[in-house]
Amino acid sequence: MVHLSKSQNPDWWRGAVIYQIYPRSYQDSNGDGVGDLLGIVQRLPYIASLGVDAIWISPFFTSPMKDFGYDVSDYCDVDPMFGTLADFDAVIETAHQYGIKVLIDLVMSHTSDQHPWFVESRESRENPKSDWYVWTDPKEDGTPPNNWLSIFGGPAWQWDARREQYYLHNFLVSQPDLNFHNPDVQDAVLAAARFWLERGVDGFRLDTINFYFHDSELRSNPALPKDQRNDTIAPSVNPYNHQRHLYSKNRPENLDFLKRFRALLDEFPGAAAVGEVGDAQRGLEIMGEYTRDGEGVQMCYAFEFLEKDLLTPEKVVRVLSHVDEVAADGWACWAFSNHDVVRHASRWSLTPAAQRLYATLLMTVRGSACIYQGEELGLPEADVAFEDLQDPYGIEFWPEFKGRDGCRTPMVWNGAEQNGGFSTAPRPWLPVSGEHLSRAVAEQESDPAGLLHHYRRVIATRHAHPALVKGSHADLRVDGSVLSFTRTDGDETVFCAFNMSDTPATIDGPQGDWHTIAAELGSCGVAGDGKLHLGPWQPSLLLRK
Repeated sequence: MVHLSKSQNPDWWRGAVIYQIYPRSYQDSNGDGVGDLLGIVQRLPYIASLGVDAIWISPFFTSPMKDFGYDVSDYCDVDPMFGTLADFDAVIETAHQYGIKVLIDLVMSHTSDQHPWFVESRESRENPKSDWYVWTDPKEDGTPPNNWLSIFGGPAWQWDARREQYYLHNFLVSQPDLNFHNPDVQDAVLAAARFWLERGVDGFRLDTINFYFHDSELRSNPALPKDQRNDTIAPSVNPYNHQRHLYSKNRPENLDFLKRFRALLDEFPGAAAVGEVGDAQRGLEIMGEYTRDGEGVQMCYAFEFLEKDLLTPEKVVRVLSHVDEVAADGWACWAFSNHDVVRHASRWSLTPAAQRLYATLLMTVRGSACIYQGEELGLPEADVAFEDLQDPYGIEFWPEFKGRDGCRTPMVWNGAEQNGGFSTAPRPWLPVSGEHLSRAVAEQESDPAGLLHHYRRVIATRHAHPALVKGSHADLRVDGSVLSFTRTDGDETVFCAFNMSDTPATIDGPQGDWHTIAAELGSCGVAGDGKLHLGPWQPSLLLRK
């Protein structure tokens, strides 16, 4: 059994910088066109050069890949597409040699319909696993028991002729939901988590953490008024947004299960988890519930900075103030991009200067931070032709919603190499974007002005100041286009201001004796008139003397 050293900081996750790897698209080591675990091993020196604290690896478990690994058919093995358990051990060992923690993406709310558990469950109504999934009889007229909808489109219920019952699937039809009301199911998924903890992982990113339980009475969800709808969780063309999901997810029973999960983590000193909370109305409140009092997960992955509309100073203050109200004892994990949303360079139409400013902001707000592979290169969303699409979500809602393939195209390492250095295959699983090649790692390494160097510098600045890693925040303010706040830990206080616009701005400098830090990030100091004169997209980071 591999346990982490007790001499290590058990709160390493608080303020950590986490680098998300989508393994299909990171590095192909064997020329089959698909990224794999040994490809990650090959690129760990690069990841270490960024200065990040941890990596989060999206699913690599055995799977039919209907949802690219988020449909698991064996929780305790590696899909041959990605390698072997020995290859995963090499990821752990190499990452740890570089001082990098490893989080893996654990999908517990549902499995593949090819998982042996479901194969057995659907055989009959009496077998030992008959109650491991959410089965129900139809209404008298043969229709599903309620109005619940799938995030991927259509009803969340699928008829099964063998049992003459419906089963619940909050995602694809081929992703049946586990029945967490059954203690045996809880025991089984906790055993899977233990398997990986004993193999040396430092924790988990928990997929769809608020979907584990459903309402045992199967009550229908109420309608959500049109003026309260938003598209943070599902695209606006999806009728999923038309309901208030009171009964299909976010159930109070989840809190007791998370206590069990936390107790397991606590057996492994230093192990931590970040839960993905997918809810368009109550996401931050749920984050507060799930990270409270050390009885749930250590942190929750929030969606508020993943939204389509440009992140403004007003939005930042509103979100962070709301966190203070509903999750004061909790801890957020923020991201601007991931494998499910349009890359933020494109989503917010950011210039290179704006991308630098937003990277600096991400590394200074209170919470932990996730960087998605390629974000450090400023990659825009790739334009993937319909005939090249792989994502069932995009195929279903094309062209109003083009799916998630545009942010999942392969990482670019060298613009002069075949497929940007990702793969020697004639045709990778998704095409490499030609627009990305000029932004490849090798090209930016040789360019002093490359965004890649800015990410390294801003991560180093964060690590150099405990106030930016784990400190409290205060004085959240908006002055025109300028966002400002302070971060404090012990006797260290850092003042942070950001001109989030393409025009100059002037605000009053903070009272007291301060000196400028992070000049390498373009940070400016207080002028002789006591004011901060900020250029377009310029930050000011000041340390109290």
